Amino acid sequence: MNNKVLVTGGTGYIGSHSVVELINAGYEPIIVDNLCNSKIQVLDRIEKITGKRPTFYKIDCTNEEEFEKVFVNEKFDSVIHFAGLKAVGESVIKPLEYYQNNVGSALVLLKLMKKYNVKNIIFSSSATVYGDPISVPVYENAEIKHATNPYGETKIIIERIIEDFVKANPSFKGILLRYANPIGAHKSGLIGEEPIGIPNNLMPYITQVAIGKLDHLNVFGNDYNTIDGTGVRDYIHVVDLAKGHVSALKKFKEDITCVAYNLGTGRGTSVLELVHAFEKANNIKIPYVITKRRFGDIAINYLSAEKALKELNWKANLTIEDCCRDSWNFQVNNKDGIK
Repeated sequence: MNNKVLVTGGTGYIGSHSVVELINAGYEPIIVDNLCNSKIQVLDRIEKITGKRPTFYKIDCTNEEEFEKVFVNEKFDSVIHFAGLKAVGESVIKPLEYYQNNVGSALVLLKLMKKYNVKNIIFSSSATVYGDPISVPVYENAEIKHATNPYGETKIIIERIIEDFVKANPSFKGILLRYANPIGAHKSGLIGEEPIGIPNNLMPYITQVAIGKLDHLNVFGNDYNTIDGTGVRDYIHVVDLAKGHVSALKKFKEDITCVAYNLGTGRGTSVLELVHAFEKANNIKIPYVITKRRFGDIAINYLSAEKALKELNWKANLTIEDCCRDSWNFQVNNKDGIK
């Protein structure tokens, strides 16, 4: 295996942190991103952190003709596929866009991988594939039927496409990484989560309230059967999550077919627990308003990461407090966003 890795969606939140960890581990990432939900300046930030500037192509992964140029120009053995639309709420309103973009880009990618004999793919999946789990923590062998929203459904569909593709092409290998909820930012404060418009995810919403961009946090429902009535999720530091991709790449040296791994902490944190952890870590009060439940949300979901520890030698090391401190550091250092 050579050390070049194609990273689709590599200027995004999880992608950019993963590119940093790949460079730190001696890999050469080649980024393909259409910049629909990220900024070109992220490349400057990655270079500032690592001392190396990754190769970059501004291409939409659904555009086969353009995307093929990358396969012609570059030589790599492995792909990490992050690219995709990712807002749960938006996917309920715009399902066709999500199916067309997310599933469409995966089909184009696999077609090109087969044509150019690129045999290893890591897919950026999600805990949403488990839908409303029967029990927690959720293990990889849980039955996957339906997600609770179109975004999650696209992840299920792509996982199945990759499984079928690997089965039909025995020399190819697939790793499906099912993420918990990433929060936090790089400790440098140079890269982090920077949503466009009103944040869909909890932590950037909290930090924007903390800095005064928004006047309060909306908490969607306090009548769930949880510790304090608010939804419980598995929150993982994005740097821990990024390091999971480096661990997964090493797995391709082994004789595998298509394997799924949860990347999570093994414990749940409620919305209000996270709010209070942020207040404590940064000594800032976060005003919040309880509002009605959001369609597609579930009460509780957190993941067992025992398999990743056993087979990838990976585990989450950073705490909720680290996440809160690093998220705030990124927000303070980028009051008006990455420029």
